[in-house]
Amino acid sequence: MTTKRTCIVFCLHLHIGMLFHYCVNFGLSSNDLFTTMPETMNAVSDTCVQLPCAFQIPDGHNISFSSARNVYGIWLKGKTDSNILFNSSNTGNSLGKITGNLSEKNCTTVFFNVTTSYTNKYYFRIDTNGQYRATDIEKSVTITVIDSPEQPNMTVLGDIKEGTPLSLNCFAVAPCPGHPPKLKWTLPTKSTPVNKLQENPDRTKSVLSTVTFIPSYLHNEKNITCTAVYPVGMSNKTAEHTRTLHVLFSPKNTLASISPAVPVSVGNRVNLTCSCTANPPVTNYTWFRISGGETKPVASRRTYTLNVTVGDGGPYYCEARNDQGVGKSQEVELALEGKTGHHLIG
Repeated sequence: MTTKRTCIVFCLHLHIGMLFHYCVNFGLSSNDLFTTMPETMNAVSDTCVQLPCAFQIPDGHNISFSSARNVYGIWLKGKTDSNILFNSSNTGNSLGKITGNLSEKNCTTVFFNVTTSYTNKYYFRIDTNGQYRATDIEKSVTITVIDSPEQPNMTVLGDIKEGTPLSLNCFAVAPCPGHPPKLKWTLPTKSTPVNKLQENPDRTKSVLSTVTFIPSYLHNEKNITCTAVYPVGMSNKTAEHTRTLHVLFSPKNTLASISPAVPVSVGNRVNLTCSCTANPPVTNYTWFRISGGETKPVASRRTYTLNVTVGDGGPYYCEARNDQGVGKSQEVELALEGKTGHHLIG
């Protein structure tokens, strides 16, 4: 797509009767400068915000940037040519600072102590002390200043299975890399986090915190929290992300019970019930009876109901199974009235 060049023509009528036209490029041509910057950035009020920025001059312009040349960076608030937020040629400007090297076409800039009035769309202009001046009006960054920091993002690396090491990542944006947030964890077990400041694909910064631990079935349905603490002046502002752990584990605390209480009379009905804790839920229960030194399955259900006969007495146990494994109960004795009973076998 072809972009029109915008310029203003000044006419100077000399006394000698000659008319000269002088066309000055006021930097409003989008094909004279190409910038690279994030499309959006959120900043916390009363802190700083760093804008990653780089620029290129298109071919055909005989411009050589060097450290000896006076190169200035200018940020425009909106497309209004006169609404300049920052000009690096103003050495007394306390609003911000270009931290990038303009001679290397790095226009990264930090704005200090931003307030909600900074919320707007910004365009970058390059000015080589009047020799070259151009603004990329096709590319901008929208800064949104918020009172409370963004919620950190928490991710789980891998399935959460009992006994399998689990890594948790927490990311928090660092719009002011000089004062990045500190990340703190609230966990159901002890773990030492590893924190680092990292650069994102769009050259913005974020803090990554990683914790690794071995989950237990006791951690199932427990909450974990990552809290981002942002320094703001002499105080802090915090944001947190909480999620609930869902740990997969084989049946635990498998228990076999008999109701009504033994001993029972022949001909009465009794219920043998198998109970446990498991995630995911148990898909299969199996009851076993030990008789004559042999173990035989007698039922495949959670509650085994039988009308007691003389031959039904003896020890029983149950197994509960899900796709994570199997849990086995201790043995219980079905004792009959008038018969010599057995005690619970451990």
